[in-house]
Amino acid sequence: MIDLSAFSEEKFDAKKWMNTACQNRHPQETVEKQLVDLEMKLQMMSEEIAASLEEQSTAALLRVPRATRDVIRVRDDAVSLRHSVSSILLKLKKAEGSSAESISALAKVDIVKQRMEAAYETLQDAAGLTQLSSTVEDVFASGDLPKAAETLANMRHCLSAVGEVAEFANIRKQLEVLEDRLDSMVQPRLTDALSNCKVEVVQDLRGILIRIGRFKSLEAHYTKVHLKPIRQLWDDFDSKQRTNKLASEKNEVERLSSSNDFQSSLPTISFSSWLPSFYDELLLYLEQEWKWHFVDFLCMIAFPDDYKTLVPKLLIDTMASIGSNFVSRINLATGDVVAETKALAKGILDILSGDMQKGIKIQTKHLEALIELHNMTGTLARNVQHLFSESDLPVLLDTLKAVYLPYEPFKQRYEQMEHVILSSEIAGVDLRGAVVRGVGAQGIELSETVRRMEESIPQVILFLDEAVERCISFTGGSEIDELIQALDDILLQYISTLQETLKSLRAVCGVDAGDGGGMKKEMVSDRKEGMHNARKVDLISNEEEWSIVQGALQILTVADCLTSRSAVFEASLKATLARLSTSLSFSVFGSNLDQNQSHVASDGNGDWSMAGKAALDVASVRLVDVPEKAQRLFNLLDQSKDPRFHALPLASQRVATFADTVNELVYDVLISKARQRFSDVSRLPIWSAVEEPSTFPLPSFSAYPQAYVTSVAEYLLTLPQQLEPLAEGISSSDPNTDEAQFFATEWMFKVAEGATGLYMEQLRGIQYITDRGAQQLSTDIEYLRDVLSALSMPIPPVLATYHSCLSTPRDRLKDFVISDGGNQLDLPTAYLVCKIRREARRAAEKAYDVTKVDERVNRAIAAANKAANAERKATVKAVQKQIQHNSNNNNITIPMV
Repeated sequence: MIDLSAFSEEKFDAKKWMNTACQNRHPQETVEKQLVDLEMKLQMMSEEIAASLEEQSTAALLRVPRATRDVIRVRDDAVSLRHSVSSILLKLKKAEGSSAESISALAKVDIVKQRMEAAYETLQDAAGLTQLSSTVEDVFASGDLPKAAETLANMRHCLSAVGEVAEFANIRKQLEVLEDRLDSMVQPRLTDALSNCKVEVVQDLRGILIRIGRFKSLEAHYTKVHLKPIRQLWDDFDSKQRTNKLASEKNEVERLSSSNDFQSSLPTISFSSWLPSFYDELLLYLEQEWKWHFVDFLCMIAFPDDYKTLVPKLLIDTMASIGSNFVSRINLATGDVVAETKALAKGILDILSGDMQKGIKIQTKHLEALIELHNMTGTLARNVQHLFSESDLPVLLDTLKAVYLPYEPFKQRYEQMEHVILSSEIAGVDLRGAVVRGVGAQGIELSETVRRMEESIPQVILFLDEAVERCISFTGGSEIDELIQALDDILLQYISTLQETLKSLRAVCGVDAGDGGGMKKEMVSDRKEGMHNARKVDLISNEEEWSIVQGALQILTVADCLTSRSAVFEASLKATLARLSTSLSFSVFGSNLDQNQSHVASDGNGDWSMAGKAALDVASVRLVDVPEKAQRLFNLLDQSKDPRFHALPLASQRVATFADTVNELVYDVLISKARQRFSDVSRLPIWSAVEEPSTFPLPSFSAYPQAYVTSVAEYLLTLPQQLEPLAEGISSSDPNTDEAQFFATEWMFKVAEGATGLYMEQLRGIQYITDRGAQQLSTDIEYLRDVLSALSMPIPPVLATYHSCLSTPRDRLKDFVISDGGNQLDLPTAYLVCKIRREARRAAEKAYDVTKVDERVNRAIAAANKAANAERKATVKAVQKQIQHNSNNNNITIPMV
């Protein structure tokens, strides 16, 4: 047989099929025979298929008339059905219109009937109330308490039926008096039955009280009976304390009266050691009561429906009765762990209220003792939760709130306690003990102070971590929002202390407010300060300068440590908030807890849902009654889910500010030498010096860089060596060596750029410069430029422009600037250099003009002196001639000259 399935495929290939059929032939069979057989088989199969198609087509044609007749018949049936339904709908509409009025009339009649029946019942109740009020005294006189309860219940029912009718007002008052009377008759019997565990009697009396609506009276009486033995357990601690006190006083008197030194002391019972035993006995008593109510020896239930509330109510009333005394004992127990407060018999609340002496503050030991007591109470709460697992969730919540109630005054002031403790711990950190103690030891003092600062950071973060752990342990996280505020404030306090220490270190490093200004401050340029700074640099030795620089660089590790540690602590705080957000579900608080308890109900086997367990958490128990606080807490928890959230916003900002301050201080220390050397560069006399004229030709020598620039350049060359210890310290703590190297290179470039900026600022202050000054300044700039190139630092365009313009002859400077066109030169700087060199030329020309005037004046004076001398000589000669003439004539009087 041939498989015809291949012929039905869409991608059928005849050639491929033929080749496959030929390949599958028998080895001994020829291809021609195989093809003949295939052709014959295909022809036979095609004939069979054609015959089958013809037969089926004929049958199909015969069935068409029959199918047509069936379709016509179905269509006629559908048309007749449609007409029938339409007629039925029409009849229904007519019937509805005619019967509506009848139905409305019947409804009114039914309302009248109901009112008449209610009036009849009310009249019957009124008649019965009158009869009951007349016979109730006889029932009480008979002593049949169940019958009396039934009578009073009927009277209450009748009064509720008749409503507020004036004629029955006296009966209403009489009913209240009778209910109180029956209640007082039941109480003695109930007390005896409860005390002696008479289950049947308790059941009967319970039914009586419930029948008259006095279940509250049943609860109060039950609590009153069982509260007394529990109260005795609580008062046992005070009795033991009094006994020990009397015994101690007696021993003291005997010791004083006897001659020997015999002394015996009774062991003192602390509240923290006594409390677990009290909790054990209390839990045992509650467990016995629970089991007695649940099933007794006859398998008879004493309170079949009420034991789930009665026993928890007993515990609630117990804690309420001993609450104030409990708080007082907790307060004294927290004070016993510290000698000062123990001697004064005071505790945490007394310290917080300000009743203590100055200097006595809350210590960590106080809070740890409080947390230890709270943990004991937490153990009791978990056991109570397990014991009362069949009670409703609101009952359990009220019970646990009563268990934790004595700690409420402490939780309300928890933030204040932590703030005082952390403030004391921060104040105990010594940061200023090594600041400036003597002249010549600045480097040692600086290193010691930086070491203390760096060691204090992990210590402070540890204090904050311990505070968070105490908050979770004591409050379950309910006070985390207030604790975060305290942590933020404490961290601000600590950073402020670090800031003050940095201010002191500025004086140690010689960069106090009078000397420096940081990266953003302007350089002071007066001459006296420059001379003072230069003298200060000369007084500091190279070793001490090295120590100061190394100590200043170590401050960077302080800033880095504070930044990283605070970031890690804030991240852990956010993780804590995330855990609290998961454990504290808002669905168990507020109105949801009161309106719908199905989502937190027990499954009948004492297994609570996750929401129910969250509702019984210590934090949830406290937050149930303070919805405003719960809302604030949940707002904080929702905000903590935002990646941009900062748990300590103020401290985070202050940490960044502290890091900036540290960077500023380190920069001032590293740049101080350059600032001091460059402070008076713009006023050096060399810039205005001129070449002295000489009659002899002298050789010209190249200028050498001046001392100020060589000093700064040599200092810059030592920066890599200065920064190497810092880079090694970073690489040892951080495996990323590239980052450490980049950090050191960044600071080296920062200082070099700062020094270059100071130098360029001084260059801008030069008023005019001669050719000789230009030659010297060009040499200085070239030397500094070579040093910057050796440090792999790019040369600033302004400095390069100064060098190019100063090294160009003055007469070709203008053409040089014009030809450059701003391609290589900084045009404003080039114009400034042209201006100061032009000012020097003008000054030289003015000096030349003054010299020419002096020469003309000197020539005029010389001519006048020459004329005066000639006149004087002529006069003398005339006088001499006159004397000779007179000597020849004696009778002539010689005149006096």
